[in-house]
Amino acid sequence: MLNFRHLYYFWVVVKEGGFARAAERLDMAVQTISAQVRELEKSMGRQLLKPAGRGVTMTEAGQTAFGHAEQIFHLGATLVDEVREAANEPAARLAVGLSDGISKLAAHALLAPVLDTPALRLLCHEGEHGELLAELAQHRLDLVLACQPAPHNSDLRVFSERIAESPVDWYGPAALVRKSGRAHFPACLAELPVLLPTGHAALRARLERWFESAGVRPKVVGEFEDSALMAVFAARGLGVFPLAELGADDLSLLRGLRWLGRAQDVVEEIHAIRSRRGQHHPLALRVLAAPRD
Repeated sequence: MLNFRHLYYFWVVVKEGGFARAAERLDMAVQTISAQVRELEKSMGRQLLKPAGRGVTMTEAGQTAFGHAEQIFHLGATLVDEVREAANEPAARLAVGLSDGISKLAAHALLAPVLDTPALRLLCHEGEHGELLAELAQHRLDLVLACQPAPHNSDLRVFSERIAESPVDWYGPAALVRKSGRAHFPACLAELPVLLPTGHAALRARLERWFESAGVRPKVVGEFEDSALMAVFAARGLGVFPLAELGADDLSLLRGLRWLGRAQDVVEEIHAIRSRRGQHHPLALRVLAAPRD
């Protein structure tokens, strides 16, 4: 049987970067913690830590043990929170990761089917694609929405499916749209101030190819990871910007934005990525079951 107390001491030593700092955090003697970690190594038959300068570093076996310890103690903390919630009022919890490159306005539209769930507790985390997939594999997230699928050669045991493919339109403040004279779209993008998603977004590469095929050199004045923030700056007059049709309904929250034109043959793809353990999460299934046209 694995001694979880020994594993916990090992986990804290790695987190703190050495036995002395771990002892300070746990208010214990260094010798006691060192002995407990040695007992863990003895039970596993592998050295987990080795000296590194004034501290310690993990061996390959230690890295494997630490990865599992991260999952175990994260789940333990989550268990306490969920038990407390269940004792008060049952909550329908959905933890969603939103990759840097995804349109946040489109993400809001995709999550709409679960927003009226009674006692919903929605947790949204934004981050880089690889980091979110690691959190998904460690069961910290139930679902990841991204602008690209999970890599085929991934050993994270996650799988993905494309759930939306939306055409892309251009919008801008009324004054700039009037100035453009819509008949000249997309040539007007060479003269108007243009806002674009950053290179994190798969949409950026598609737009670059579209500009090239249309013979347009856009006058770029801003780049944004967050489509909602880009829309806010556009509404303030900074420039015109592209947006997937899927998220366009939320533009009603911002005054003064007008439709400029459609980027022909440009689409934004959105992929839902899940772990095999979380593939039957009822709220995630509702998100995936909603029709995407």
